Amino acid sequence: MSDQMIARLEIDALRALRAIRQHGGITRAAQALGLTQSAVSHKIKRLETSLACDLLSRRPGAPLFTPAGQDLLDYADRILDLHDEALTSLTRTTLAGRIMLGLTEDTSCSDLSRILGRFRRLHPQVSVRTKVRMSLVLRAMLDRQELDAAILQVFAHEVRPTDIVLFRESLHWVKSPALPLPPEGGAIPFLSFDEQCFYRRWAVDIGQDGGASLDIVFECSSAAGIAAAVSAGLGVALLNRRHLRPEMEVIRDRLPDPPPLAYVIRRARKARNPALDSMVKGIEAEISRQGGLTLAV
Repeated sequence: MSDQMIARLEIDALRALRAIRQHGGITRAAQALGLTQSAVSHKIKRLETSLACDLLSRRPGAPLFTPAGQDLLDYADRILDLHDEALTSLTRTTLAGRIMLGLTEDTSCSDLSRILGRFRRLHPQVSVRTKVRMSLVLRAMLDRQELDAAILQVFAHEVRPTDIVLFRESLHWVKSPALPLPPEGGAIPFLSFDEQCFYRRWAVDIGQDGGASLDIVFECSSAAGIAAAVSAGLGVALLNRRHLRPEMEVIRDRLPDPPPLAYVIRRARKARNPALDSMVKGIEAEISRQGGLTLAV
């Protein structure tokens, strides 16, 4: 029997490989998947043995994945999508209805769009209308019953008992290494999202308790715009971990430690909606399998 005939692509191993890419290493991938580090390593090693090639580069300073690993990741995304879609299709029930869904820019620019696209293909009788807004705006829209549900960011201490926590995230003060901070007592140039950003409200209302003075010199509603301004050395910003770039410097003094974040599904106080129940369940299951959302690039 040839090597090609005995080679296998195990679904769990492909999930582990994708989680390693998403979280930047085996240790974090294991935490996200709820497995031990050795279990994830074993899955990858068994896959490498089956394919007779190295998928991870284990040399210090080398890229995380070998060329073969990068190639397999492209296939893994497609294989896992089809696998999960097939399972959902074979076990689905006939759904019909209407869903008004709110998303933040972060989530709309992630693979959540792929998850929602698959839901719509599987349930064509469900009408899904999506609005992308800042988290504080989405919260207000939920309170006014203008949305059925929203996927938004909150500070971890603000998570409600009825929220479904999809994953947790860290928040960081960042700047360009080329930007010197002013002397103690001097105003720090602050790159801010607009007035509806709860990062900004925390920084202005609470973050300055540490004695720092912030001067808003740049305002933008887009995370990509804020990240570009940081890289250009225009000032200091608050960004979550998924938006950090290698050229950015994380500030570990002079400013208060930002509180941790959580991405949650929050529902409006409305009558039961079977279509929404199914969508929420599918999103929760998919993100749990992946250990988070992958930001689109």
